[in-house]
Amino acid sequence: MSTVSLRSTAGRWVVTSSILASAMAFIDGTALNVALPSLQRSLHASGAELFWVLNAYMLMLAALILLGGTLGDRLGRRHIFMTGIMIFIAGSAACGLAGTVTMLIIFRMVQGIGGALMIPGSLSLISSAIDEAERGKAIGTWSSVTTLVTIGGPILGGALADAGLWRYIFFINIPIGIITLLCLWWKVAEQEIPADAPPQDYPGAVLIVGGLALLNFGFLRVPVSGFDSLAAYGSILAGALLLAGFVITEQRSRHPMLPLHLFKNRTFTGANLLTFFLYAGLSGSMLFLSLNMVQMQGYSQLESGLSFLPFTLLMVFLARLAGSLADKYGPRWFLIIGPFLAGTGMLLMALVGQTTGPSSYWTTFFPGIMVLGMGMTITVAPLTATVMGCVSSQLSGTASGVNNAVTRIAGVFAVAVFGALAVLFFAGSMQPALQELPLTAAQKAAAMAQTANLGDAAVPQGLPHQQQQLVAQLYHQHFIRSYGKIMAMCGGLGWLGSLMAWIFIKSQKSERRI
Repeated sequence: MSTVSLRSTAGRWVVTSSILASAMAFIDGTALNVALPSLQRSLHASGAELFWVLNAYMLMLAALILLGGTLGDRLGRRHIFMTGIMIFIAGSAACGLAGTVTMLIIFRMVQGIGGALMIPGSLSLISSAIDEAERGKAIGTWSSVTTLVTIGGPILGGALADAGLWRYIFFINIPIGIITLLCLWWKVAEQEIPADAPPQDYPGAVLIVGGLALLNFGFLRVPVSGFDSLAAYGSILAGALLLAGFVITEQRSRHPMLPLHLFKNRTFTGANLLTFFLYAGLSGSMLFLSLNMVQMQGYSQLESGLSFLPFTLLMVFLARLAGSLADKYGPRWFLIIGPFLAGTGMLLMALVGQTTGPSSYWTTFFPGIMVLGMGMTITVAPLTATVMGCVSSQLSGTASGVNNAVTRIAGVFAVAVFGALAVLFFAGSMQPALQELPLTAAQKAAAMAQTANLGDAAVPQGLPHQQQQLVAQLYHQHFIRSYGKIMAMCGGLGWLGSLMAWIFIKSQKSERRI
């Protein structure tokens, strides 16, 4: 399939189908963040189970998205793209019907498998089908519209959750997916498929799934059992060993799912390091900002979702411009300034303590959200174009898979590690505070046990009214203190991403494509 102009009919259908499919995949994570309290009440889920609801999807997505990218390159991008959409639709329907949190976690994994086949296909179609001169603008269009859905997801999720309809976060994917399949079937032609497609790297897929799952399990067990327990420490160690085995396997494989030679390109390496640090910070900050607003600051779930609207508007109106300017002037300074601003926005939100609720939004959370939004707006399209520009069109699906995998792996680690740290910070801060209250040892132990639920910690039954108020105040005070520490760490990761751009990303013209 030869390249076409973005303004042509064929070009518009390629971008439209890519946007629709990506919107399905991205909306779930952001919409669910603000709907977690409703989901928890409906399914009687624990705090750890909530993190698994988020990470079950991201885990499969992170582990298999590399395989999805190479499958598209070797077996046909449109074919694999459509297969992923069909699996994703089925998983979404099953999630919406799940009666227990365990079933929801399982069906979220099915969604992740579909997303792993679907997401790399969206960008690889754009990269290989659109003329190179307009590729940055096409990616900017994709970024702005998918971000409208992604960041607008909390608004939809909040509205549905407040109405008791959180299941429709999943059901809404069904009509979108069907429309996308029809667009691809009728309007987008399949690209040329190599005659000698090599075998798939299934050992690599098994190793990375196992490694990420064990690390995720281990970190989420730490607050419950401690680092010295076999369940936590052993799981983390086993996960690290499996990931090391994955790297060794990829080095020795004739047909690896992660071609390590791509990282010989300095720009490609720097762009993926930037991606990991920036999106780890972004994932952690968005999750804990939503929990803080709803559980501590008195926001409804809809109000929490609406608080991200300035972020959305910046992305919608300026992301395409950023992509065009990066095409003209080069991406380096966009990728230095953008993550630095994003990290600064997270640090500004880390300074927000107890507020008076939505009425004080404009002087508390709004400045940080604006700075974060401006930073991400400057970064997203230039970063994507930089990654795709490092490789030839034959490897575009693989490059997209690697970068998307890095994004999802960053999210998996952010939820697992920051989830564990938040509980440890919360419990460590609450313990000395509780010692000063006139409570029995059993009452103090009951109060401490609730710290595993973070912002949903409930005051133990049977305490005198005055003591109940004091414990509730301590929960609020020390959760917000823990939130501030997590947000500060997320901001530091944003700055670290900026540093990666400064060190690694120079002029792409000085480096040959792989």
